[in-house]
Amino acid sequence: MPSTELKHTFQIAVPPQEVFAHLAEPSHYIGLSPLLVAIRDVRRSGSTVHYTAVERFRFLGVLRHDNIIDVTLVAVPDRLPHSAEISGEVRSPGRVRMSYRFAIDRHPAGSIVTDTLHLHTPPGLLRFAASQARAVQQARAGVLTARLAQPA
Repeated sequence: MPSTELKHTFQIAVPPQEVFAHLAEPSHYIGLSPLLVAIRDVRRSGSTVHYTAVERFRFLGVLRHDNIIDVTLVAVPDRLPHSAEISGEVRSPGRVRMSYRFAIDRHPAGSIVTDTLHLHTPPGLLRFAASQARAVQQARAGVLTARLAQPA
C-alpha cells in the first residue's frame, strides 16, 4: 500500500499537562480536526480509548459524504510535567489507515507539539488523502493554540 509521513511542529504557550489533557479527550477533536463532526460509542480501557468518529467531506460544495471511522487513542501521562505522548490509529472505509502521534515537550514558553501522521492508502488515493490530512494537521495547530490560549 502506498504510504507517506506528514509531520508538523508548533509551539503553544501552555504547559504540557494542559495540551495532554485536551488531546486525551475524544470529544475535543470535534472542530480540532475540521472534518470531524461527531464522536460516538466511546469505550475506555485504562489509558486506551476506542471510539467511532464521523468525518464530513463536501465535494463540489454540494455533495456531502459522511465517512465513519474507527479510532484508537492511547494517552499515557507517565513523563508529565516534562513531556507526554498521545498516539493511536484510525481505520477508515476504503482501506485508508493512519497512525498518529502527538509528542508534547516542555519549552520555556510552554510546549512544543510535534504532530506526526503515517498514512497508508490503496493505490490511487494517497495524493487526495495526504492533502486532506495535511490540511487537517495545519488547521489543528491553529485551533489547538486558540482553544488553549483562552482564559479558563
